[in-house]
Amino acid sequence: MVDKPANTIWTFLTNHGHVLICIASDPDLRLRDLAERVGITERAVQRIVTDLEEAGYIERVKEGRRNHYKIISSMPLRHPVEEHCRASDLIKMVTAAKRRA
Repeated sequence: MVDKPANTIWTFLTNHGHVLICIASDPDLRLRDLAERVGITERAVQRIVTDLEEAGYIERVKEGRRNHYKIISSMPLRHPVEEHCRASDLIKMVTAAKRRA
């Protein structure tokens, strides 16, 4: 067994999940602002948004010079453990907990 430093940070959700949740809470976020909220680089956010769009979880709508994102909430989650759940279930779980806090 390998000892890990006590200050190792990990989370239950991936950056893809974090980006999806942030877009759901503010569909007009700029990639720069999304990167800051999630705590990753703007380049990483660009790749994640492309992944989410290509997989059908979001639609990107150009509005002038800005993008607006639409969540396709009926999409199933991707891992076999949670594939019985939809994107909307994840978003509801996180946003409901945030409202209670």
